Amino acid sequence: MGEVAGGETKQSSLVFAVNGKRFELFDSDIHPSTTLLEFLRSHTHFKSVKLGCGEGGCGACVVLLSKYDPVLDQVEDSTVSSCLTLLCSLNGCSITTAEGVGNSKDGFHPIQERFVGFHASQCGFCTPGMCVSLYSALVNADKTNRPKPRPGFSKLTVTEAEKAIAGNLCRCTGYRPIADACKSFSADVDMEDLGYNSFWKKGESDEVKMSRLPAYNHNHASSKFPEFLKKEIKAGANLCSKLYHWYSPTSIEQLQSFLQKNEAEDGTSMKIVVGNTGMGYYKEQEHYDKYIDLKHIPELSIIVQDQTGIEIGAAVTISKAIEALKQNKIGDFPLDSKTVFKKISDHMEKIASGFVRNSGSVGGNLMMAQRKQFPSDIAAILLPVEAIVNIMIGQKLEKFTLEEFLGRPPLDSKAILLSIKIPSWESTKDISSETDTKLLFETYRAAPRPLGNALPYLNAAFLAEVSFSRNSTGATLNNCRLAFGAYAAKHPIRARTVEKFLIGKVLSVSSSLAVGFLYEFLSPLVRTPDEIPGDQFNGYNSALLHVDYNNELKENCDELNGTKISTLLSSSKQIIQSSNEYHPVGQPVTKAGAAIQASGEAVFVDDIPAPSNCLYGAFIYSTEPLAWVKSISFKSGSSPVGVTAVISAKDIPGKNLGCRSVFGDEPLYADELVQCAGDRIALVVADTQRHADLAANLAVIDYDKENLNPPILSVEEAVKRGSFLEIPPFLYPEQVGDFSKGMAEADHQILSAEIKLGSQYYFYMETQTTLAVPDEDDSMVVYSSTQCPQIAHETLAQCLGLPANNIRVITRRIGGGFGGKTIRAVSVAAACAVAAYKLQRPVRTYLNRKTDMIMAGGRHPMEVTYTVGFKDSGKITALKLEILIDAGVFQDISIMMAHTVVETLKRYDWGALNFDVKICKTNLPSRSAMRAPGEVQASFIAETIIEHVASSLSIEVDTVRSINLHTYGSLGLFYKSSAGEPLQYTLPAIWDKLAVSSSFHQRTEMIKEFNRFNKWRKRGISRVPIVQEMIVKPTRATVSILNDGSIVVEVGRIEMGQGLWTKAKQTAAYGLSLIKCDGSEELLDKVRVIQADTLSLIQGGFTGGSTTSESSCEAVRLCCNVLVERLTALKEKLVEQMGSLRWETLILQAYVASVDLSASTLFLPDSTSSQYLNYGAAVSEVQVNLLTGETTTLRTDIIYDSGQSLNPAVDLGQIEGAYVQGIGFFMLEEYPTNSDGLVTANGTWSYKIPTMDTIPKQFNVEILNSGHHQKRVLSSKASGEPPLTLAVSVHCATRAAIVEARRQLASWSGFDKSNSEIFQLEVPATMPVVKERSGLDSVEKFLRWTMGTK
Repeated sequence: MGEVAGGETKQSSLVFAVNGKRFELFDSDIHPSTTLLEFLRSHTHFKSVKLGCGEGGCGACVVLLSKYDPVLDQVEDSTVSSCLTLLCSLNGCSITTAEGVGNSKDGFHPIQERFVGFHASQCGFCTPGMCVSLYSALVNADKTNRPKPRPGFSKLTVTEAEKAIAGNLCRCTGYRPIADACKSFSADVDMEDLGYNSFWKKGESDEVKMSRLPAYNHNHASSKFPEFLKKEIKAGANLCSKLYHWYSPTSIEQLQSFLQKNEAEDGTSMKIVVGNTGMGYYKEQEHYDKYIDLKHIPELSIIVQDQTGIEIGAAVTISKAIEALKQNKIGDFPLDSKTVFKKISDHMEKIASGFVRNSGSVGGNLMMAQRKQFPSDIAAILLPVEAIVNIMIGQKLEKFTLEEFLGRPPLDSKAILLSIKIPSWESTKDISSETDTKLLFETYRAAPRPLGNALPYLNAAFLAEVSFSRNSTGATLNNCRLAFGAYAAKHPIRARTVEKFLIGKVLSVSSSLAVGFLYEFLSPLVRTPDEIPGDQFNGYNSALLHVDYNNELKENCDELNGTKISTLLSSSKQIIQSSNEYHPVGQPVTKAGAAIQASGEAVFVDDIPAPSNCLYGAFIYSTEPLAWVKSISFKSGSSPVGVTAVISAKDIPGKNLGCRSVFGDEPLYADELVQCAGDRIALVVADTQRHADLAANLAVIDYDKENLNPPILSVEEAVKRGSFLEIPPFLYPEQVGDFSKGMAEADHQILSAEIKLGSQYYFYMETQTTLAVPDEDDSMVVYSSTQCPQIAHETLAQCLGLPANNIRVITRRIGGGFGGKTIRAVSVAAACAVAAYKLQRPVRTYLNRKTDMIMAGGRHPMEVTYTVGFKDSGKITALKLEILIDAGVFQDISIMMAHTVVETLKRYDWGALNFDVKICKTNLPSRSAMRAPGEVQASFIAETIIEHVASSLSIEVDTVRSINLHTYGSLGLFYKSSAGEPLQYTLPAIWDKLAVSSSFHQRTEMIKEFNRFNKWRKRGISRVPIVQEMIVKPTRATVSILNDGSIVVEVGRIEMGQGLWTKAKQTAAYGLSLIKCDGSEELLDKVRVIQADTLSLIQGGFTGGSTTSESSCEAVRLCCNVLVERLTALKEKLVEQMGSLRWETLILQAYVASVDLSASTLFLPDSTSSQYLNYGAAVSEVQVNLLTGETTTLRTDIIYDSGQSLNPAVDLGQIEGAYVQGIGFFMLEEYPTNSDGLVTANGTWSYKIPTMDTIPKQFNVEILNSGHHQKRVLSSKASGEPPLTLAVSVHCATRAAIVEARRQLASWSGFDKSNSEIFQLEVPATMPVVKERSGLDSVEKFLRWTMGTK
């Protein structure tokens, strides 16, 4: 038993349930630092909880946590991040994972079935967390007393459905189908708003649609809290062993006793926890001997409301605080107080995500702000309302204002925050006075994501008491409190100097010193209702300008405030044409394996149960860009806990080879010399992944830089020192036309303009992972999350010094790849294999997100200088480019980049195209293929040149784009081997069709009108094309028919969410149906695609380049042709005998007759079909908030030519997902490094991929069926990568909006407006970048201009 202070004893076991199963752990079974995620993945068979970030920032590990209150006889359900939740804090709790929501054995939940039907799962790694998040929302909505919903629906609202998964990240889908699956449960959903799905057909009635949705009964929504657990409810566990303690005090007195006892025991470290969410940000590596859980102390967990305000216990979760502030029950609270409480709660809903707010405490948030300068929203918004904090220091209770609390030196661990008091507020009333007094309170937040899950760049909160004279205009500021908090600031502050100046002032434009938020807060007060300007309306119709003062005040505040803008997605259209020519190919069949992905039963590499005696690895990498490695040691002076070995270059039995490919070799480990920050030095191997990661963090490298030249850390330095990778002549593109002649024909020239492009990280949800298992006869089986098992196989054989037939690489599926698991995954597999071979024990690794980001390399940065000549009309006559591509330190695929960049640049008719491309070798991590490698950069280069030409001529950008589109004649000149026949050039038709379907020209005029009437919001619109060359590669497949008629398909390429298995299944069903016997038309359900195995199917090739699916399908089709030919004679004979023949009978007789029912084929595309062009176009419209720089994508319309789609549902997902990933590159994702080239954005806190609230609010996609193409695989075209380049339209539209802002700024400043159009908008165009380009001092210039016109 665990002994605690006061002589009491408590249970020494921990009891909880997972999916209804009882678990009891004793103090010797578990360390208090163990997270729920670690326990579930290592001690249970429930693998749906995935480790995506370890920070509570992605939602992949979300579970439903249920707690039973025996007093109220109620169950409280909420989502939490299992990667942050400490297992010891869960005594008496019930956990539900995705398997517990529904599974293949007990039946899938309607959530999972609808995710399948709405095509809302691609790689599937994030899907279980999404399903649990939605399940929690359904459970809690159906507990409310809202009206009974329609049959099949829940009490959930559309807004709640979308917000339910706002904190969950997905890199594949683009979110739109996920949102539709969630909204399909909402009582208030308009069925017309739900997008493309497999449940109903276009034009069917709402009643039919509802009947076809998987049935949902809201009466059965509640989670099932186990009855056995209700009988074992106890306050909290107290676990003790010789080495550690977990205490759960139930009173302040017990807590004080624990603290005193700890102080008396010198040398023991202690951690105080509530939700442990701070670990997601600070990632502490310290070892703690004692943990104290504050959740069970009533005084810290209660919320007290009285006439003086609301007091919130420090251990109250942020979610519960929000609920209390929104639903305060004191009827006679002043209205002003209720407004203050409501706005505080609205702002708090933007902190982190729901599953973090459900466990993170208000007190913990404020203590991090006080002790560690955490950028706390809560601290900023509570400052102006003069919140009071109650603190216990030792035995002493003290009270401070929040401002005093934040300003104190950091409190030590003995200080405990007990509660926070938010005072009641009421404006001063004087009936006899001739003034009306009003209390105003607003909070503001400028952040990368509107719905939260991102730290703010800036937040603020203002409280003011204002008097309005009944006899005159204007308002007097009686009192004000202005608080600001900024990222990287020490803590939020009061702007007391400004407050002092403003108090007592009669506000007018001349006396308002406001900027940004302050301007928005005060500006309505300087106008009378009759003076409301036209810039307050939110729309295009200038007749809608009549609003009253209160509405103006609200709009003026809402205009800026990210916490107020609606983030709901609008109704979107998906126009798709399915085909029956090759049935079931061409049909929108749901993704193979989607249901088990939703339930978490789909097995990824790290889900494979650990073999007995398994060890775990973590990389030790360099933090220097170029240095000799003298030694490796550990900070503690001895090997950390659990470490078995440190494997380095000297332990490699064969060649020091991390990857061998046609592009070049890369060493596995730095052998004495590290050549970049992030270079692999060694693999530390330990008994658990946690111990391995901790040991790697404790590693100390002794470097020596003597006799070394300075590292090359830029392409400029590479040019100076002649550090280049050689591009083979056959990979270097041909110049087009006569550049000198083209320049001579030009009316205008732009000389030596420059473009810089940074990198992008893959952010696959599953990081690099491998399991290597030594097998008999000196062989090795390696399970790798790789896009190219063949390269891994060849590399491992040489690295281990073994024959290739002793190596087997197996890959079933991967949790996202995007090119990052083509070459970069091989070295991870090699490291595990070398360690396993040396130690003769299984070794696995799962890279933590930080390590993965540091070592990944990512997209190629570039610097471009261009010279362009053009006519008065905007027709370009010649273009010359000097392109410097940063390859990093090793070749990887970089020598291919010259080809991919130039071929994509050819999308326009430049007249003549001249270029000089250099691949620069630098001391930076090796860059690798990333979805649309080189192509996405080239799309930006092309559009930047087009926009520069338009700006120089002061003509519409779209006019310049249109005049420079290819004719069929110029297309053949630029794309000699892939232009195809004239009828195949569909871009002109797409370009015109999109203009009509998107109302492009009408909206362009409406936007001009909008911009004329709006000062602080500007809109922009842009239309851009795709012309992208595709290359079909040789691919192998095997098709086998088993004796019961079921079919097994094996392809060498990898399923990573792109629907390869689905399309392969469809093709096999089509190919074998040509035997034409009874039942052969329904073969789809009999087909199973199995994992890639390099000894079972050789020459598998690599998965990438967008054409994997079509080439694999053609290989499958050729196999089926062979099998049909073998079966035909037997079939004809049996039909003669039997009259009719079923498929199963035919196959059984084929076995009896010893017909060979397995066929293997290597598809080799001929020269006439190996290359073709993809076409498409997009229109995007954005709105920019000039006061913050926030950019909202209002609408995107895409038309994409996919030939005859093999599966339009899959291709739709590829188009949308690629496009949203492109938005990330162009608008959001920064991948910076320090001065040594070490990546500094190393997790979800600092690296922001798109989320539900950053995609286009209206997202319309049409997949054009351009008919039969004899030389295409079943008439299809690729869809995986080209749509990503269309996201440049969002960047171009943003630039257009900024141009309008700069013109306005120029008019206020008295400058020439024409100069405002020529500027470069960086990539990514983040909020700070857009704000800077729009005018950092726009408010000041407006005020000066206004004063000057008075």
